[in-house]
Amino acid sequence: MSERTPFKRIDVQGAKELILRHDVRVLDVRDAQSFGGTHIKGARNVSVTNLTSVIEATARSMPILIYCYHGYASQEYAQIFSDFGFSQVFSLDGGYEAWTKRPGADDGALDKTLQHWLTGNGFLTKDINAVIANGTTPLMKASHSGHTEILRAIIAAGGTLDVRNADGNNALWLACAGGSIDAMDVLIQAGIKIDNRNDNGATPLMYAASTGKAAVVERLLAVGADLTPETLDGFTALDMAATVECLSLLRRAARTQEQSPAPRPSLEIKQLNLRA
Repeated sequence: MSERTPFKRIDVQGAKELILRHDVRVLDVRDAQSFGGTHIKGARNVSVTNLTSVIEATARSMPILIYCYHGYASQEYAQIFSDFGFSQVFSLDGGYEAWTKRPGADDGALDKTLQHWLTGNGFLTKDINAVIANGTTPLMKASHSGHTEILRAIIAAGGTLDVRNADGNNALWLACAGGSIDAMDVLIQAGIKIDNRNDNGATPLMYAASTGKAAVVERLLAVGADLTPETLDGFTALDMAATVECLSLLRRAARTQEQSPAPRPSLEIKQLNLRA
């Protein structure tokens, strides 16, 4: 395990200044219902059930701001991130209760630019997870078009990452289809499921390989996409490679995995004694 850097407690003013840097990951460790009602703009809801995936998908150098109801449970989570080698971890003193009492609190309103984009793309309600044709959500639409600023705004407003469309594809598949590496990175950094399998059993890596999108294949492999899944017909990404470049990338990744002395141990999160 990496060298530990103690987490820091931070007050509301300090948190505001940290968020203004635009490079901080904000984690809300309250229950899902409370998070769904209102939360700090840009926050992601985290619990013991998804904590491992969040840790694995986040760069250890990224600043982490964690808040709960009153500032106690956030310290427990902050300690975990510190234990796993994160170098800049902050726990919000007073929690969300203190945050809501700050001057000018207005976290509930959708950004006007985002609302305009939603309307212009056929989403005629203020529901950030609204659905149009083929089960397409705003997150999927922005991912396919590679509109990263809108994509970040949707995630910040509570857009559900792993919702699937009528074909069983998540937003990462749509970003791959659009060929936007930047959109892929936004989704991956937010914690989307990389190896989601659609109704035919195909993953984003399989799609990218089968359509000859070498840059997409390379990026997916770099973030740990699994080579082993098979479609309902028994084909893997290697079987489906449409170009020599894609085939070379996949074979190289397969050899690397075969030569690894042992699989990387999965993260084990101990049961937390959490307080509100």
